[in-house]
Amino acid sequence: MTAEALPAELRRAIVQVARTPRLLVACDYDGTLAPITANPDEARPLPESVGALRSLAGLHETTTAVISGRALRDLATLSRLPAEVNLVGSHGSEFDIGFIHALDDKARELHRRLEAELENLVLDVPGVSLEVKPASIAVHVRRAEHEAGRRVLRDVHNGPSKWEGVSTTDGKEVVELAVVQTDKGRALDTLRHQVGATAAVFLGDDVTDEKAFARISGPDLGVKVGDGESLAQYRVPDTVDVAMVLAFLLEERRNWLYGEQAPPIERLSLLANERSVALVTPDARLTWLCHPGPDAPAIFADLLGGAGAGHFSIKPHRNGLPLGQRYLPNTMTVETRWSRLLVTDYLEPESPAHRTDLVRVISGETAAEIVFAPRPEFGGVPVKLVAEGDGILVQGTSEPFALRSPGVTWEITSDGMNDTATALVTPSPENPVVLELRCGTSDLGEHELSEVERRARAGDYWSTWARTLKLPGVQTDLVGRSALTLRGLVNTDTGGVLAAATSSLPEEIGGVRNWDYRYCWIRDAAMTVRELVHLGSTEEAEGYLRWLHGVLSTLAGPERLHPLYTLAGSVIGAEAVIESLPGYAGSRPVRVGNLANHQVQLDVFGPVVELVQTLAEARGELRDEDWQMVRAMAEAVTRRWNEPDHGIWEERHVPRHRVYSRVMCWVTIDRAVKLGEVYGREVPGAWPSLRDEIAADVLEKGWNEEVQAFTTAYDGTDLDAASLFVGLTGLIDPADPRFQSTVTAIEAELRSGSTVYRYRRDDGLPGGEGGFHICAAWLIEAYLLTGRRTEAEELFTQIVDAAGPTGLLPEQFDPIAERSLGNHPQAYSHIGLIRCANLLSQ
Repeated sequence: MTAEALPAELRRAIVQVARTPRLLVACDYDGTLAPITANPDEARPLPESVGALRSLAGLHETTTAVISGRALRDLATLSRLPAEVNLVGSHGSEFDIGFIHALDDKARELHRRLEAELENLVLDVPGVSLEVKPASIAVHVRRAEHEAGRRVLRDVHNGPSKWEGVSTTDGKEVVELAVVQTDKGRALDTLRHQVGATAAVFLGDDVTDEKAFARISGPDLGVKVGDGESLAQYRVPDTVDVAMVLAFLLEERRNWLYGEQAPPIERLSLLANERSVALVTPDARLTWLCHPGPDAPAIFADLLGGAGAGHFSIKPHRNGLPLGQRYLPNTMTVETRWSRLLVTDYLEPESPAHRTDLVRVISGETAAEIVFAPRPEFGGVPVKLVAEGDGILVQGTSEPFALRSPGVTWEITSDGMNDTATALVTPSPENPVVLELRCGTSDLGEHELSEVERRARAGDYWSTWARTLKLPGVQTDLVGRSALTLRGLVNTDTGGVLAAATSSLPEEIGGVRNWDYRYCWIRDAAMTVRELVHLGSTEEAEGYLRWLHGVLSTLAGPERLHPLYTLAGSVIGAEAVIESLPGYAGSRPVRVGNLANHQVQLDVFGPVVELVQTLAEARGELRDEDWQMVRAMAEAVTRRWNEPDHGIWEERHVPRHRVYSRVMCWVTIDRAVKLGEVYGREVPGAWPSLRDEIAADVLEKGWNEEVQAFTTAYDGTDLDAASLFVGLTGLIDPADPRFQSTVTAIEAELRSGSTVYRYRRDDGLPGGEGGFHICAAWLIEAYLLTGRRTEAEELFTQIVDAAGPTGLLPEQFDPIAERSLGNHPQAYSHIGLIRCANLLSQ
């Protein structure tokens, strides 16, 4: 039998409780794990239940226990349960995990009196036996004649059961007298508090188990085994079903904790229009989409939570493997191909501001299965789907959603909380199946343009822009894809720029370094649009500067800037954890918001002033509002350049005097001076001398004789890839032996094959991370500046090889496991690829 034989309501409850952060699974022994036998000494647990309990105990943040009326020693001997399963005997008076009830002298004396009295009561009554335990004594009458057994139980209740200090527990043909106050309910609570469980599951068959069921509340789950009245919410008939419950709980818990088969991050393809982004897997599963914007809650979060967090899937009816996936040239339209089946996806541009419109076209000559399972608010909102007219309406959400699907017949099923729609369609060359997901409206009406016209318009939106770019001769197609990716991260409505399209893709599989990058960092955005200016496109830089001017207009000055904002330019809310999501490949927690919002990062002015300089060169003029901003930022640096800060990597440690931040303060003043000189603006007399003062400070305090390199900060010997900017920015001549020595030191300590780690120090967070593509790009530039072109070309080839089949790069690469890590696609990574290709083509 399988879990499908369990009641649907129970299966739904198991799915829910399996998603709690810290789970306690406890059960009775006789009649639950082990079938009732005529001879209690022959009661053995079902192997399937034992295996499930052991496997559950091996999962992260999961504790298992057996709470029995048997003496602890007898329970351990008879059950032979593995050590991973905690044992609690005598209805909770005996624990095997370090908090056994210690009996004082009074309790020990009471126990002796109780044993003597009970021996007298059962003397010469055949079939009645005493089970003496450390803190209690059980009277068993199961083998006695019915009337004799009832008489003994009556005498016990009328006699020693009423003694002061005696706690009585009645069971099936047994009564237990304890000299400590305990029962299975208290035992369950003790375990719950000991392990910090956020939810508990308890299974039991005996009347003594009702004390445990009475403690079940909130997210907990109680399952009664067999007949009889019970406080438990659910019921199964026998121990075989208990094994199925435990096996199903194990499967759901494991999937939730560690994720179902997670697609390699670099193989995810980005869909984008001027204000929205989405990700599709190599088999055309829509795995990530947020609405009403990229930094809003997800409608489909399958990427971080599996199917239960929402997905929109299309696949061949006979489960064929995909043959490949590609972008249509110079567009953000993705094609996924199987034998005789093609799925084409694109986000429609130029839709109303409040809308996100995704078009999915199924063409070919074979049947395809569709699963539509939206789960708004990261799966936190119950969803009801209603088939109506030419599609489906999504109900129960604050935002309207509609799926237009003319000619498709849907079957809608419910798991008790959420509806899912499935369909089987058979396209033909003349009649493709067109699905239009419309977020922000309940309109199911026909579009004024045909799908063919809309697809062409979507393609033209991107290809027209792409044709204006001046691409290098090195890896031209890949650079073009990187440029389109950066453009896809730009919100043209606001001018804000995403650092990446996702949240919480891990820096270590199973680790906690999972951050939300769906925001606009002052630094990252400036670097992104500056790289596009280098390729010949200035509109993104113009839009970003308008965005930045808007943010600054709400502040007293640049010193009040946060490191990052929403795409709309507002302050980000508090960082929070979505406990209900297991994370990519079980990498928890899943975070929304970002604590870096409250850090001091004095380096952010440098990239902004460099952007203004590059944009002024491109358009042949320096605008007054941009110069005023540059002046304000230079004055901010004048006041604060010698303060410690958290730096580019946003370490959650105390601030330090960081070399990179100090170099960027120098860049701010240096570029401001040059802007003023080139465009005839008044340069304060103190700026040139301040530039020299900051440079001297870096050269004196940033250089470490012991390490023979510029280090992370003035107070240590640890290295940081960002310290390469001493030479990359021109603060020091790249021919200077100190820079060349720094390059060698960073290569030796931070490079590992195809990647470069940002640092190797303890940053206060558990676990590790991969190497950063942007750091590898900096080392390539340093190689070129120091005459090491061969090494530069080799490392660049390795970055290119790390890109996914559709040309996208996430943040990091693990050279040991040879897998990609971090949020995706990452602006930094594509900035680095474009810059290196440009430098190598010169």
